[in-house]
Amino acid sequence: MDRTSELSGFYKLTPEERLQYVKEFAGLTEEETEAIAATGSMKIDDVNRMIENVIGTFELPLGIATHFRINGEDKLIPMAIEEPSVVAAASKAAKIARAGGGFYTTSTDPIMIGQVQIVDVPDPQSARFKVLEKKEEILKLANEQDPVLVKFGGGAKDVEVRVIDSPKGPMVIVHLLVDCRDAMGANAVNTMAEAVGPLLERITGGRVYLRIISNLAVYRLARARATFPKEELGGEDVVDAVIEAWAFAAADPFRCATHNKGIMNGVSAVVRATGNDTRAVEAGAHSYAYYKHGHYGPLTYYEKDSQGNLVGTIELPVAVGTIGGATKVHPVARASLKILGVKSAKELGEVLAAVGLAQNFAALRALATEGIQRGHMALHARNIAAMVGAKGEEIDILVQRMVEMKKVRMDIAEQLLKEIRGEK
Repeated sequence: MDRTSELSGFYKLTPEERLQYVKEFAGLTEEETEAIAATGSMKIDDVNRMIENVIGTFELPLGIATHFRINGEDKLIPMAIEEPSVVAAASKAAKIARAGGGFYTTSTDPIMIGQVQIVDVPDPQSARFKVLEKKEEILKLANEQDPVLVKFGGGAKDVEVRVIDSPKGPMVIVHLLVDCRDAMGANAVNTMAEAVGPLLERITGGRVYLRIISNLAVYRLARARATFPKEELGGEDVVDAVIEAWAFAAADPFRCATHNKGIMNGVSAVVRATGNDTRAVEAGAHSYAYYKHGHYGPLTYYEKDSQGNLVGTIELPVAVGTIGGATKVHPVARASLKILGVKSAKELGEVLAAVGLAQNFAALRALATEGIQRGHMALHARNIAAMVGAKGEEIDILVQRMVEMKKVRMDIAEQLLKEIRGEK
């Protein structure tokens, strides 16, 4: 066959036909092709409706973090992630927090921002006032787009107007503040923003361009707090060490990027397990890390209480839902929500905050004491052992020897596997 990626009508083919073409194009083996075609808990027809040009699925491990107690209620936390040690670290952190009463969480109403960009406005500052004068008319038009959302207590609640400088000159930016209830809200917010565009043009005398949701969800926040008893940590020296590690992130953006990434290890794993949009939550968290401080800073804060215990807090945007999208059609996502026992998007957001705080504490504790690699090494070694073809008890022997050598590498694993098999 001719190797070409110029494939008119590829979308019209069945998933099986597309996969066959890809198999021939890339020279996939039967084993590789079968692995792609496997759909696990989903039917291929359902998968085919979720995205375009489907050829199969990509599976990730689903683990359960234990020991979590949130607002006095015990929780098991489903986490879909490929990285070793994340689930174990969250569980260990939750166990330590449990000794201090667990996690205490709160959250705001699920308000998302829909942005409408208006350019070529002759009098931007005056136009800002004109828009605010017409707020009720704008909200009425927006809410006519989704009466069901309004029926359940949601809908457009307020209007904000900003005048910003840009490389193309001043722009008037109108924000629709929409209560999305238990949905993430992108479809509803975008529809409302598009609907009010013509009205805003008439009010301002300008031209509307972009009308889209913002992932910087500054009004849809979740917060979590936990006390980590000094006795559980090994004394006040460890408490001080964790605070020093956090202070490094607070002072340096290079460290802070990894600090916040560690938070999102836990958050994104739960977001993914529940069928929510990991990219939206990641974008919101990292942009909020800048918005909150006026520079890129940590999403968490650590200090000592009067007894010398470590107290950690976190605040971050949580644009997630419990209805719609993959949360509705993916059977594992539905099961994950059932495992969590959450009844609303607000509850889910609060779980995410607790998991993010647990994950961050675990990383800081490891960095400040034994170093991140020690706890990570054995789990990483198991992956390396499997990658070089070790089976059964060979994996356990390989892991033990690599950890003892403090050399967890493919070449070392290959050499050791040859030695083990030669011993038999």
